[in-house]
Amino acid sequence: MALLRGMWGALRTLGKSGADLCAGCGSRLRSPFSFSYIPKWCSSTFGSYPKKPMTSYLRFSKEQLPIFKAKNPEAKNSELIKRIAELWRELPDSEKKVYEDAYRVEWEAYKEEISRIQEHLTPSQMLSMEKEIMQKRLKKKALMKKRELTMLGKPKRPRSAYNIFVSESFQEAKDGSSQAKLKAVNDNWKNLPSSQKQVYIQLAKDDKIRYDNEMKSWEEQMVEVGRSDLIRRKMMHQTKDGSEES
Repeated sequence: MALLRGMWGALRTLGKSGADLCAGCGSRLRSPFSFSYIPKWCSSTFGSYPKKPMTSYLRFSKEQLPIFKAKNPEAKNSELIKRIAELWRELPDSEKKVYEDAYRVEWEAYKEEISRIQEHLTPSQMLSMEKEIMQKRLKKKALMKKRELTMLGKPKRPRSAYNIFVSESFQEAKDGSSQAKLKAVNDNWKNLPSSQKQVYIQLAKDDKIRYDNEMKSWEEQMVEVGRSDLIRRKMMHQTKDGSEES
């Protein structure tokens, strides 16, 4: 709330109402920016800093992915990303420059907008804003990481025996609240004979094997496209005598 009060206070000093400023939110505006405009990254609630512009490669990838997807609807995202990375590497410098110039323009506009916001905040408002921004950025970073991994086709984690049982039971359960269903499923799991639990335990083991195999293949693809940062652990390297070392 302190952040919002600070932002609205800054807007009042500029003689602009929230309605006036929000009227243009979301539109694609060009620099130079003035405070009477809302850049495309700003939210209508003024609850966070502007979003950082996408890098030239990310901009290119976002543009190309739907095109590659349309041409190869059955292909996995990880395979499409690999092809896009290869296309980017082969792209002439003159064509890359278009994306790089767009990034530089938006980066300068981003820095300018940050400065404009900070100029109209008191030290206490700045402190409150920085704390809230840090929390939101950490949360957003985790969400973006999850979305990126999904886009890159990272295999789904293996399910436990209990999770498989819950999923199956929920599909079979009759109408009722989710809380009531979950309680009934928990009771059923506790009372399930060991012989029947063993079926789900085996399914979980099979799913773990599936996950390990898919992860091995996925990590190899990530190394090929230069995304070793996504590997869970250092890849094992073959030594001269044929043994493995980490």
